[in-house]
Amino acid sequence: MAPPLGNDTEKRGPSRRSLLAGASVFGTVGALGAAGCSRVATAAGTDGGDLLDRLKAQGVVRLGIAGEVPFGYIDRNGELTGEAPELAKAVFKRLGVDRVQPVPTEFGSLIPGLNSQQFDVVSAGMYINPERCEQVIFADPDYRMLDAFIVRKGNPKGLHDYDDVVRKKAKFATGTGYAEIQYAVEAGYKESDILIVPDQVAGLNAVEAGRVDAFAGTALTTREVVKKSGKAESTRPFAPLVKGKPHVDGGGFAFRSPETRLRDAFNVELRKLKDSGELFRILRPFGFTQAEMTDMTAKELCRG
Repeated sequence: MAPPLGNDTEKRGPSRRSLLAGASVFGTVGALGAAGCSRVATAAGTDGGDLLDRLKAQGVVRLGIAGEVPFGYIDRNGELTGEAPELAKAVFKRLGVDRVQPVPTEFGSLIPGLNSQQFDVVSAGMYINPERCEQVIFADPDYRMLDAFIVRKGNPKGLHDYDDVVRKKAKFATGTGYAEIQYAVEAGYKESDILIVPDQVAGLNAVEAGRVDAFAGTALTTREVVKKSGKAESTRPFAPLVKGKPHVDGGGFAFRSPETRLRDAFNVELRKLKDSGELFRILRPFGFTQAEMTDMTAKELCRG
């Protein structure tokens, strides 16, 4: 995901998230996500909202996903999967909601879609940051994440952080709407000189072709995408500097602001999964390591 660039409806909406699923994947999305065109009922005026009660009664929760591996996507068998949907299945079952239904959309449409009631929850591993916290409420993060670069094998230019990219005048790329855009700009890289590509697969291709020296993304997505590459590798994870201080991002589930009862109930079950180790067992198949597990809270991430 990456995170904080402002309003998600803008061109540079706050996140690394982008659509990665291929045409064959999205061929199945139409049938699975068609219900996303209808609206869910608005929450009642009761304190904390009544969405949790309604979800229990109807037995299904609609998840907004953005088609990004490994965070939330439809696989080639037409099945909903990814770290966030698999976690959603576990948590909502504990809350008495047996079924989850994907509503695929572009990442920049997740918060607007949530607030216009096209789905019940954002289940896309979305980074939690102050700008987003003004628009929605978040559960505590289920993972933490550092940045990393995709570089040519051997990292010939010795690029290990954004300062290196600036100082060595490296050709630099990142993804559409990625938070890494702002991190590079904060380090002194001219935004107009950044090559913006759709996702980390395109970033890998740009590095392999020599069009750029480095592509910035999350540590998880960069290390996963280079596994089959003979020309590129991922650098060691690092924390970008925000206002001169190392910054660690955390991703979690987003809810409409009135639905504090649902958010709080979700947090209770998430805490149990963390304490039992079940959370790591759910996330591990998607490339997450113990280093990405976290006890950060949404409250501290919303403060920035």
